[in-house]
Amino acid sequence: MSKIEIKVPSIGESVTEVTLSSWLVEDGDYVKLDQALAEFESDKATFEMPSEATGIITRVAKEGDDVKIGGLVAYIDTDAAAPEKSIVNSQQSEVKTEEIKAEEKEDENLKSETSNLKSNYATGTPSPAAKKILDEKGIETTEVKGTGIDGRITKEDAEKAQKSETLLVKSEENETEKKTNIQQPITNNFSRSERVEKMTRMRKTISRRLVAVKNETAMLTTFNEVDMTRIHEIRAQYKKDFEEKKGIGLGFMSFFTKACAIALQKYPAINAYIDDENIIYHDFCDISIAVSTPKGLVVPVIRNAESLSFAGVEKEIKRLALLGRDGALSLQDMDGGTFTITNGGVFGSLMSTPIINAPQSAILGMHKIQDRPMAINGKVEIRPMMYLALSYDHRIVDGKESVGFLVMVKDLLENPEKMLFCSDPVKALLEI
Repeated sequence: MSKIEIKVPSIGESVTEVTLSSWLVEDGDYVKLDQALAEFESDKATFEMPSEATGIITRVAKEGDDVKIGGLVAYIDTDAAAPEKSIVNSQQSEVKTEEIKAEEKEDENLKSETSNLKSNYATGTPSPAAKKILDEKGIETTEVKGTGIDGRITKEDAEKAQKSETLLVKSEENETEKKTNIQQPITNNFSRSERVEKMTRMRKTISRRLVAVKNETAMLTTFNEVDMTRIHEIRAQYKKDFEEKKGIGLGFMSFFTKACAIALQKYPAINAYIDDENIIYHDFCDISIAVSTPKGLVVPVIRNAESLSFAGVEKEIKRLALLGRDGALSLQDMDGGTFTITNGGVFGSLMSTPIINAPQSAILGMHKIQDRPMAINGKVEIRPMMYLALSYDHRIVDGKESVGFLVMVKDLLENPEKMLFCSDPVKALLEI
């Protein structure tokens, strides 16, 4: 017998341990080369482990176990022959078919007998004297079997008839239930059960990092609001043409991503982070986009967002969102990132304070677009408004920089034409 060991593969320098979230094959199954055997969960992502050989698998690790990188999880017997396909037991199938036919025949006979009884008018019909007695006793004619001609209920049948004990008990139960419903509170019907569920590795990592950010940074949040009128007009006018020519929809995230990429280049401290006693500045904008998945919040990265077109940003966002939905994001998809954008507005959030995605120095929170009355040139107009929140690390970002950055983002969103020249188009035309 030749057995090979199946061990957890290395998935990154920073990952030393993973959790076996689920087996995709049963113990003793015949597996093939490259077949997915199990799903593992790391601090940031989930991944499938393929089979290294063909043969019978013997599982060693259990679901929920924490396993070190390189740790043993299973054996595969490569000498084992492929099992034959199971054959359906034809005898059992035939017996079952006969039973079904017998039941159907019995039902047909019963229906036939019932039909014959109903066709006879006298069956179950009481004589006038019998009906009077039954009415006094409170007994239905359907509860009495007639012994007269053709099944007619006679006076003697009525005198002998007794009210069904089942009905009496049921009647008493109904009365008791009515009294109980009046006297006892309805809350007895509600559940008070509890369940215990082990935290996933990703949820534990998220919890640990969020607490660390709150405790280890001087986090502060500044707020502003943006008038989304111009973006709405652009999308209404060009959305169809954009989709036809670029093959992708024109959403809001491309406007925000491009606006942030431009503003980050003017305010480099917001695009930097602290490393011990040093500050690391970036000449590129790798913008992390917070994506909600069934397993928790993840932040895949749009690389060099400053160099991408609107269509390029939209395509990358769609690609990452689909991978996040399917749980297929890799560590490479989420590694790095110099600034984060999170959109709580898709869930209806009107305003919130986002927490910095360490080791980054800032995060922008988008919120729900809501029609509000605004003073425009001395007149009150209803405008689609959105609150923006910029949380930043005050150790590296000063108040002047944080407010200046947010005001610039607001200006670029309200006047998207400025993104083309990174300044006012008229000033660019006049070269001033």
